[in-house]
Amino acid sequence: MTSQQRVVVIGGGLAGLRLAQRLAPAVVTVLGEEDHAPYNRVLLAEVLAGRYAPEVAALPAAGPGLRRGVRAVRIDRAERRVHGDDGSVEPYDTLVLATGSNPVLPPLRGLFEPEGRDLPDGVHPFRTMDDCLALGEAVRPGLRVVVIGGGLLGVSAARALAARGAQVVLTQQGERLMERQLDTEASALLHAHLTALGVEIHTECRVRGLSTQPSAGRRRVTGAELADGYRLDADLVVLACGVRPRTGLAQAAGLAVRRGVLVDDELRTSDPHIHAIGDCAEHAGQVYGLAGPALEQAEVLATLLTDRAREPASPDGAAAGGGVTANAPRTYTGTRALTRLTLPTGIDLAAFGQTTPGPGDDVIRLADATRRTYRKVVVRGDRLVGGVLLGELSAVGTLARTWEGDEPLHATHQLIHLLTDDGGS
Repeated sequence: MTSQQRVVVIGGGLAGLRLAQRLAPAVVTVLGEEDHAPYNRVLLAEVLAGRYAPEVAALPAAGPGLRRGVRAVRIDRAERRVHGDDGSVEPYDTLVLATGSNPVLPPLRGLFEPEGRDLPDGVHPFRTMDDCLALGEAVRPGLRVVVIGGGLLGVSAARALAARGAQVVLTQQGERLMERQLDTEASALLHAHLTALGVEIHTECRVRGLSTQPSAGRRRVTGAELADGYRLDADLVVLACGVRPRTGLAQAAGLAVRRGVLVDDELRTSDPHIHAIGDCAEHAGQVYGLAGPALEQAEVLATLLTDRAREPASPDGAAAGGGVTANAPRTYTGTRALTRLTLPTGIDLAAFGQTTPGPGDDVIRLADATRRTYRKVVVRGDRLVGGVLLGELSAVGTLARTWEGDEPLHATHQLIHLLTDDGGS
């Protein structure tokens, strides 16, 4: 990057900061809405469980361009300026949206009053460091906590709260836990592991409302009401119903938006001076909402911006520019995402690709009830297309590299070798 090109990033999370770091030594202005030092959201469950202090989740120093506690409120595309809620105005040559996502607040009866947007006391979303710290302050051993949502976010919150000694009830509208990532067998094992931690699990269970009572001039939650009329008593309720791309700023600026902000293979929006990366971006119909794709998009965009701004090569053939690796890709073609979760009892799980086989696919399963391990891979022709591992992840690195590289499998024994940690013996 050259010092003359003004790059502004809206969003001080993982994607925005990685981009700024990769564009160094150029100074990139990063507008971060939260007052906290930037942190890794992946570690929030560990902070909630008490395994890590909040500072452990901190991301590497963002440099002098980070402005914390500033929320972008308007993009003036004609003048190429970003307006902040503190009255500041940031001009840009290139603008990058890394606005992330918001927690989904389900349409529950009693969640909000008719004319208000304040959650009842005791009701906590689980998305930001503020959410994590507030929930950590509220939870006590023996308190009854209802977690709404049985996906990755809900499972992470439930096991963290159980580790804090709470009586946790996990409700899931779908048939099984983490149904987007896990097959039936792996989900059943996860169900058993959480139950062993003391988590009470209700699947195929829809929460339709919250019951509250007045407390010190406010409302305080007392329970969750299920669609079948059953009521779950609750001291705390955690909303872990997924996330939604944060696109309001882009929509107000007139950019093309569907589920996320639409981007092409160069991560450009419908305005060529504006890019989008991370949870807010939609590429080829896909919104990822995971750390891996966000980081990959940041790497690709850093390479593209550096190439465009790079000065002519020096006489010895070396190109001027920033800290982008020489072999980084110049276009983004999508990410093969891997999901991982660690439970406090040492039970790990990983899932990648297509875990449900299609017609003609081959499936190999290895299960050990004594060791409480389960491994399954799905093979299509000579390609590995997906897999689930639970309880022991020594093989996940090799499997994931084979899958990500779309490498051909030359023989069944090669797959067995990949799937086991003992060479298939």
